Amino acid sequence: MIILGIETSCDETAASLVEDGTATLSNVVASSVEMHSRTGGIIPENAAREQIKAMIPVIEQAMDDTKLRAQDIDAIAVTVGPGLIGSLLVGVETARTLSALWTKPIIPVNHLLAHIFANYLERDKNELPSFPALSLVVSGGHTDLVHMNSVPQNVHNFVRLIGSTRDDAAGECFDKTARILGLGYPGGPAIAKCAKKYLNKKDNNEQSKELNLFPRPMIDSDDFDFSFSGLKTSVLNYVKETQKHDNDKLAAEVQEAIVDVLVEKSIRAIRKYKPKSFMLSGGVSANERLVEKFKKRIQAEKLEVKFFYPEARLATDNAAAIASAAYFVGKHVDWIAVTANPGIRVADRL
Repeated sequence: MIILGIETSCDETAASLVEDGTATLSNVVASSVEMHSRTGGIIPENAAREQIKAMIPVIEQAMDDTKLRAQDIDAIAVTVGPGLIGSLLVGVETARTLSALWTKPIIPVNHLLAHIFANYLERDKNELPSFPALSLVVSGGHTDLVHMNSVPQNVHNFVRLIGSTRDDAAGECFDKTARILGLGYPGGPAIAKCAKKYLNKKDNNEQSKELNLFPRPMIDSDDFDFSFSGLKTSVLNYVKETQKHDNDKLAAEVQEAIVDVLVEKSIRAIRKYKPKSFMLSGGVSANERLVEKFKKRIQAEKLEVKFFYPEARLATDNAAAIASAAYFVGKHVDWIAVTANPGIRVADRL
């Protein structure tokens, strides 16, 4: 089954052709990150305007890269939320139009679920995650811990949210603290780059012992919720109060604080729910330090769980993940029934 995926939830414009939910035939992403870096972040109206310009060329390139045509496609998958309403509408209306023209069914996709199913791409069918499973979805706008029983025909029978952020998401904290430190946008890669420079100055283990300047919000709470607004405030206060500071060290401090909370809460959830698989997903899953610390904790505690994380190019917003989620848990609908829903959560019905 070949699915055309379309993704426009935020500032990326993406199209992809995926076969049987795992094989990426083409994956095209047009980014407007340079434009947003000049404004220090995403201005929704600007993002949507750029997506209108890029949408058709991106789809055409995804098709040309595979030499496939409309008659070769079985369905069209599109992100319907969460995201920026203007951006979502660009993708949704494009998918509706193509569905009507090509007489192909549409599969509406929850963007957060798609992040989870990025772990299914470029894997052999025998190496896919086993269930029950846990997933940490960690991105610019979301930090969610999700429990999944299996992959049935209806996604809502198996997805359960067990923890979420109460304020700033982890990726949002990366962006805001990077802005405080003058490191630019996007903040996650900027923080990671500076932190890596600092950690490489000495032995990683020795350096990490020193990284305790900032608090680890809610790390000891008896739930699986997160909160990162206090960490952002701590960084702001520290920078205001100190005239001279090493940006590389502060970046490492910020990264370590965020990573410690994400890892500790997730490990605690693994101990409680005893899943067969743990899937790290979302844009922040591209953070090398986060992956490294998960591997070390799982090995050190001899946890009987398989650890999955997507390739870095598939961790951020892309249409291949949309098509993969559509294949495994999507429901075909008529184009008339597809609408954008910017406020949906990971376990909400579409």
